[in-house]
Amino acid sequence: MNLQEAMVVLKDKGYKATGKRKDILEFFEDVDGYRSAKDLISHLEKSFDSVSFDTIYRNLHLYHSLGILESTDLNGEKHFRLNCTHHHHHHFICNECGKTKEIEVCPMDSAEKSLTNYVIEDHKFEIYGLCPLCKGA
Repeated sequence: MNLQEAMVVLKDKGYKATGKRKDILEFFEDVDGYRSAKDLISHLEKSFDSVSFDTIYRNLHLYHSLGILESTDLNGEKHFRLNCTHHHHHHFICNECGKTKEIEVCPMDSAEKSLTNYVIEDHKFEIYGLCPLCKGA
């Protein structure tokens, strides 16, 4: 998903596209990988005098519930990124920097064979470790 697609989702669902909301989305469009609320607040503090944790968490929750952002847990903290909507894939996620790499293999191909007579409604598959840059540090 990109900024324009996210703004359309917001407007279609009846939400106002405020400057701060757009800045939040631009932050996620410009970064590679998952980022925490703390990362977002640090970024926004450069442009705004005061940034409320409540405002940030409310918007992150809104974007997640609308499917604009996807989330994962890294080191016991929720991290977010723009939703990948271009094709079905999974991610390797660096525990150190949060960058992601797409994984084209889907374990559901074999899991479905062993789950006959079950209805699978959704799945999520992520691999965690260190990217080449963080591994070398």
